[in-house]
Amino acid sequence: MPTNSENTCVHVVDDDASLRRALIFLLESVGWEVIAHASAEEFLGAFDHTRRPACLVLDIRMPLMSGLELQQLLHGRGNHLPIVFLTGHGDVAMAVQAMKFGACDFIEKPFKDQALIDAVGRALRQDMEHRSEKREREALRERLGRLSPREREVARLVAEGLPSKTISTRLDISERTVQVHRLHLMAKLEIHSVAELAKMVVLGED
Repeated sequence: MPTNSENTCVHVVDDDASLRRALIFLLESVGWEVIAHASAEEFLGAFDHTRRPACLVLDIRMPLMSGLELQQLLHGRGNHLPIVFLTGHGDVAMAVQAMKFGACDFIEKPFKDQALIDAVGRALRQDMEHRSEKREREALRERLGRLSPREREVARLVAEGLPSKTISTRLDISERTVQVHRLHLMAKLEIHSVAELAKMVVLGED
């Protein structure tokens, strides 16, 4: 089923005006907001990746900047916007390269409407999940930021499964001090188990 949300957007980039109109009509027919761009350069001038979940329906072959070049530029900027590539016959090698750079899907022209709708739905869900995971990591980092430098050291070692005695030896502090730090850091992080701590440390410092 398509992902319908007022908070999502599908960007279409294709230099073929008639195809752009057809894509807008198709994607809007299932409830998505669509913003169309005639070139990669036009898209780059208008796109704000911080605003809301989105995906990109992108023609792989375009003049000036190709779809593949746009993908690589976004990737170099650390922007992993999910991309559904539209490819023509004979673009298999380019499509494979696009997939290596993280393309969500590629659809060969002429395409079936439902195939494109399904691909766009998957791409939007991917971006929504990515943003949710990013918010979770940021929240975990904020909570880890409550710890003192020593508490962070103890937290990392506890998360590795080391007992208090080993931690005390490694940090050259008493075992009792390690236990006090453990109590304090668990209270600050609002958690109750080593398993929760391990997950927090891994995700928060990823």
